[in-house]
Amino acid sequence: MSSACDSCPSKDGCTSQGSCPSLQEKDRLASGSSVRKVIGVASGKGGVGKSFVTSVLAVQLARQGYKVGIMDADVTGPSIPQSFGLEENLMATEDELIMPAITKTGIKAVSVNLMLSDKEAPVVWRGPVINSLVKQFWGQVNWGPLDVLLIDMPPGTGDVPLTVFQSIPIDGILLVATAQDLVSMIVNKARNMASMMKVPVLSMVENMSYVKCPHCGERIELYGDGKTIEESAKAIGAKVSDKLPLDPEITKLVDSGRAESVPEDLLEGTVSLCKDLLTK
Repeated sequence: MSSACDSCPSKDGCTSQGSCPSLQEKDRLASGSSVRKVIGVASGKGGVGKSFVTSVLAVQLARQGYKVGIMDADVTGPSIPQSFGLEENLMATEDELIMPAITKTGIKAVSVNLMLSDKEAPVVWRGPVINSLVKQFWGQVNWGPLDVLLIDMPPGTGDVPLTVFQSIPIDGILLVATAQDLVSMIVNKARNMASMMKVPVLSMVENMSYVKCPHCGERIELYGDGKTIEESAKAIGAKVSDKLPLDPEITKLVDSGRAESVPEDLLEGTVSLCKDLLTK
């Protein structure tokens, strides 16, 4: 049995013997939808700003004129609606397709928090239910035409990331990390999972890399000289496309639902990389 099967939660009792249908044929998009490229935003652990990067990247690509969608696959910790100030519940069409919410600048988004009457209610669901919802977010949403769909994936290498890799034709993933000593091991776990599922790592984004002194403008590295993250990227055959500062003002914008007001120079390297992908 293949290494991908080894990590599948349904491997016990499976008779496919390495020929899993979900690895051969991805779930289909809803009728009337078309997505040119799908990019997953992943991390080996929580708390590194994965949703922040997803939100900012969506904003910057939309500013470039691309039609952008966000699938909030972090079902138990959804934060995309808050980043964009989305509060209305998702609606369905007559043919039972989910209509995504639309932000002020036209970014389409789906999230479990747009389906709950109480936005602060915990999502205490078992894995199969969450996995089914993630599949619905792909195959039962009226995405319409999109240039790129960003998937805000849950942290780690568990059941839901596996479902995303198996069910959705992902063109590549962006790994988000901070430059701490454990980053190499954590990044390698996420990279190895992507490799098992034959999904390329497009680049790494180092978040909370530095702060700027508000008085003199001096750049202060929070975790040393940044060599750890560079070495980790090199080890997995990728590059660090951006190093983001820890800026309370930018964080405040996103936390208060004003992600579409972030500065235009954020994630320039990653935006350029995505634009190159969209030309292929």
